Amino acid sequence: MYVGVDEAGKGPVLGPMVAAAVRADPESLPADVDDSKRVAPDRRREIAAELRASDAVDVAVATVETAAIDAPDTDMNTLTVRGQARAVRGVARAGDRVVADAGDTSERRFARRLREFVVDADTADIADSVAVDAAHGADASDPVVGAASVVAKVARDARMSAIDAAYPDYDGVGSGYPSDPTTRAFLRAYVADHGEVPPHARRSWSTCADVLAAAKQSGLDEF
Repeated sequence: MYVGVDEAGKGPVLGPMVAAAVRADPESLPADVDDSKRVAPDRRREIAAELRASDAVDVAVATVETAAIDAPDTDMNTLTVRGQARAVRGVARAGDRVVADAGDTSERRFARRLREFVVDADTADIADSVAVDAAHGADASDPVVGAASVVAKVARDARMSAIDAAYPDYDGVGSGYPSDPTTRAFLRAYVADHGEVPPHARRSWSTCADVLAAAKQSGLDEF
């Protein structure tokens, strides 16, 4: 059987990164499954629900929280491969072929590391018989990886909706990406009120450092 794996939320300054794995025969997937970025939000949610409801499809999700992302002894490439590996372990069986959207500049290195992280005490029975490949753009070229990208994106969006609801006194948190004006406005407003970035922010990101520095400078200017 075939396992596709991908992640969503590697680059945002707010919220977790979410990895998802889908185990399925490509023929059992919705005909319009694709890279999540090329699927409309409503249809993404419909596809994710269809995948979870199907007896012919297995789905697993692994979340990498902001505390892990901010830990000084790791990096995003390692967190990405570990998150994908956790998702794969949730669905993979002996003899499966795993295809990943490569989260590293080297596809071969990412595939090797992913296979290493898939192997642990709980999955020793499948370790020797699971093949792992990785490719850049696999979420667009491979339907099972595309399905995983949709599941990951929908799960990440759901977490962002919950984060947004946790801050009712602000005008929305936006997508969480540094380039989003709503996200940056939220961070500035929160720091102005509390003197610190919110708990859901990735404190190690330069965006947070910039917002904190700007707030400090503003305070000095007022003084």
